[in-house]
Amino acid sequence: MTLSQLRTFALVARLGSLHAAAETLGVSEPAVSAALAALRQDLGDPLFVRAAGGIALTPGGRALADYAQDIVGLADQARWEVANAKNDAGRLKIVATAPFAEHAAGRLLDLFTKRVPGASVDVVVEAAEDLASLLQERAYDVALGARPVLPVAPVGTAGTHPGLDCVPFLRYQRALVAASGHPLARLPGPVSVARLLDRPWFAGPAGIQESSEEGRWLASTGVVPEIIRLSSETEALAAARAGEGIMLALGHIVRAELQSGVLVRLPVVGTPVTGLWWASTLDNHRTTTMARTLQRFAGTADATAAMVAPGGPRGLERRGSKFHVALWS
Repeated sequence: MTLSQLRTFALVARLGSLHAAAETLGVSEPAVSAALAALRQDLGDPLFVRAAGGIALTPGGRALADYAQDIVGLADQARWEVANAKNDAGRLKIVATAPFAEHAAGRLLDLFTKRVPGASVDVVVEAAEDLASLLQERAYDVALGARPVLPVAPVGTAGTHPGLDCVPFLRYQRALVAASGHPLARLPGPVSVARLLDRPWFAGPAGIQESSEEGRWLASTGVVPEIIRLSSETEALAAARAGEGIMLALGHIVRAELQSGVLVRLPVVGTPVTGLWWASTLDNHRTTTMARTLQRFAGTADATAAMVAPGGPRGLERRGSKFHVALWS
C-alpha cells in the first residue's frame, strides 16, 4: 500500500468514477486502474464494484475511504509544514472575537511568546459567526474566544463545526451592573429583565453575541432591550459607570469596582451568566504543532492567572475597523 495508491483511491471514492479521477490527476485511466488493482490485491478486498454511471464501494471500500482521506490529508499537511519550516515554523495566524481580544488576548499571547521559543503571533478580530469558515479555509491557524458554530447546526452536533477541535480554556461570568447612584441600583431583588427595558444597555462592538451563553440567556428571557454598541467594552463600562445605563460586564473586570461600591450588581434573575472562551483549530492532525501548543498553553494555570489578574493592559490595540496586532518573543 502506497500513498499514491491511497490518494488515487480517495479521489475515486469521492468522485465515484475512475475516468473523473484520471482527469483530475492528469493520468490515464489504465494508470488509475493499475493503482487500484494493486491496492485491492494488497488488502484482499475488491473495494468497489462497477455500477450504473460509475462505481459503488464495498463495505471494505467504505472503511478504507475514510482512512485514505485522513492519511492523504495528513501527508499533505506534513509536506506543507516541512516546506515552510525554515521561515514560518513558529508563526501563528490567530483570529479572535472582540470581547476576548479586548480583555485577555494581550496577556495570553504576550506570555505565550515569552514562554515558547521562536513563537510569534499575528492577530485579527472577526465576528463569531465567521470563525468556523475562516479556520476551514486555513485563513487562520487558531480561533480564540467564542466557540465556532454552524449557521444552522445539524441535529446532534450541539452547534459545533465538523472538522474542528474546540477546547475550552477560560470560564467567565457576566453580570448586569450599574453605577451606584443609578435608579436601578436601588431595586430589591430578584428583578426580571423586563424591569430593565426602559434603560439603555451598553455593549462593545460585538454587542451581546447570540452564540454566547449570555446571548442564549437573553434570548431565553423573551425580551429585547435597547443595546447601544460602542467601540469597546471599556467605553461601554465607562458609560455605565457614568450612570448613563447598564452593562452586562465581565465579573473579573468589574470585581474591584463592585467591591469599592463604584458599581452595583443588579440582582437580575438568571445572572450572573457563566460562559466559556475556547481555543479552536482544525482537527485530525490537520493543524500545525505550534497551533496545538497555543491551544494547550491557553488552558494552563499560568495562562489563566495572567488573563484574570487585576490591573494593567489586557487586550489588543485597534487599527482602523479591526483590532490587529503582531507580537514577537
